[in-house]
Amino acid sequence: MTTAIQQSPLDLTRLALGKLVSIGTLPEVTSKIITTVEDPRSSAAQLHKLVSHDPALVARVLKVVNSAFYGLPGQIGSVDRAIVLLGLNAVKNIAVAASIGQMFRAVKLCEGYTARDLWTHCIGVAVVSRELAKLAKLPIMEEAFLAGMIHDVGILVTLQTWPEQLRAVCEQSKLGVRTFVELEREIIGVDHQVLGKALAEKWQFPMPCQLVAGHHHDPLSLADSSRLLVSVVHIADTLCAQAGYGFGLTARTQVITGDHCAVIGLSMDALDTLRNRLADTVKNAAAFLG
Repeated sequence: MTTAIQQSPLDLTRLALGKLVSIGTLPEVTSKIITTVEDPRSSAAQLHKLVSHDPALVARVLKVVNSAFYGLPGQIGSVDRAIVLLGLNAVKNIAVAASIGQMFRAVKLCEGYTARDLWTHCIGVAVVSRELAKLAKLPIMEEAFLAGMIHDVGILVTLQTWPEQLRAVCEQSKLGVRTFVELEREIIGVDHQVLGKALAEKWQFPMPCQLVAGHHHDPLSLADSSRLLVSVVHIADTLCAQAGYGFGLTARTQVITGDHCAVIGLSMDALDTLRNRLADTVKNAAAFLG
């Protein structure tokens, strides 16, 4: 098998991003929504103006806001009402999910898994990350959802650039002897964290989300000030992978330690409670899957 290991991870990342076609850029409306919401001077009226110009996005926002996930009373029939009730960040997440979800087509990753299974996993991690932030009383619920949703986008880069090598990584990871990241570094020469961070930066996602994409398998390697959101997603990723929710080969051998829990301020007992109701937690997110 031809591998790319002869080149440095930096060179491979540049090569991969240069080859991207369908996932190289976000739709213009999504990029504008991200920029608008990240600007503290922006208003709900500005976001409404952007969303309302895209009928498909309007339909998606109304579908999700009226789903069981948010559990809002009554039927919401207008986007401006949805923005007021949910807040700008939640609507941004719906828009991002609508755009990114289309990139996870039913392309085979390896035997037993397609990119749609990866999207299922990403949404599961997003939902559980949001729930963890809620349980820990952290004021980052919507940020945690977004970070969980994009944590594995680097695998899409690998799929487009080195599909055969990715299949080899997946098949060998099923043996459970070596981690997914170790196998990526050996077979491809660069792992999905490096690629994901580069893509998140290209998409102009907030820096905390870039750190999640780049370090969700090793949050404790970061400085204390950068660990919180990454640790939330690390724990959610592990829980979803171990529960078999979508494509979980990347994290099924991970272990949640007391150090990880201490970062986010939750006990292992609290995690066990969440683990026991994981299925109920993620099932209400079906509207995000598209």
